[in-house]
Amino acid sequence: MDEARGTEASGSSTDPDDPAFPARRAPRCRSLDALDAQVVRCRACPRLVAWREEVAATKRAAFRDWEYWGRPVPGFGPPDAALAVVGLAPAAHGGNRTGRMFTGDASGDFLFAALHAVGLASQAEATHAGDGLELRGVRLAAPVHCAPPDNKPTPRERDNCRPWLAAELELLSPGLRTVVVLGAFGWQALLPVLGAAGWQVPRPRPKFGHGVQVTLAASDEGRAPLHLLGCYHPSQRNTSTGRLTLAMLVEVFREAARLSGL
Repeated sequence: MDEARGTEASGSSTDPDDPAFPARRAPRCRSLDALDAQVVRCRACPRLVAWREEVAATKRAAFRDWEYWGRPVPGFGPPDAALAVVGLAPAAHGGNRTGRMFTGDASGDFLFAALHAVGLASQAEATHAGDGLELRGVRLAAPVHCAPPDNKPTPRERDNCRPWLAAELELLSPGLRTVVVLGAFGWQALLPVLGAAGWQVPRPRPKFGHGVQVTLAASDEGRAPLHLLGCYHPSQRNTSTGRLTLAMLVEVFREAARLSGL
């Protein structure tokens, strides 16, 4: 056995099956491109790996001619984004199929229609990774990068994946001004990351709610305060029942754009 393979077998940072792979690799990334390249290699959560690959193999009848992505889905958007949007995890037949966040499912259709209405996306629809969609000053991120069964990651899976989000926000931090959080899961997952990344999170921690706004002071001199906005997740359940309307989502992004200087 050569030295490199022996090191991997003993739990090195280069072994994507190692549960500690995200924690070891994410802090070493010096650019979002480098981070994304490591994210797509990750196999740290066996349940998620098995599920995403099973879905990619069995497919949905409507997409039987697709070659599913079937890997972790990286963030999407420019490296100098002033606004980050944090969701939950890729959809089994959305991001897990197309390889791009919020692309190819009803939630993404709703999200991109709102971003386009505010001028933050070049088009209102997202069908596949090569469809020409560009985001303007916005980066899509997620606490969990693999599609989970029933859209429910476990706390351990969330924590395993946390270093990727922490590194992503750190790389964005020079220009980051606002984060829109879609849903309570993302809110709860994000607050500890922001605290560790250099912003002061109030205690008790602010509770999630649609339209909630919190401004986090920076812990370090030279870093700008961060505006945190809560928004219901554009899941089919929320949009079909009217809990979240397109007008409500547009209003959130209009405010986020204002706060971000976009």
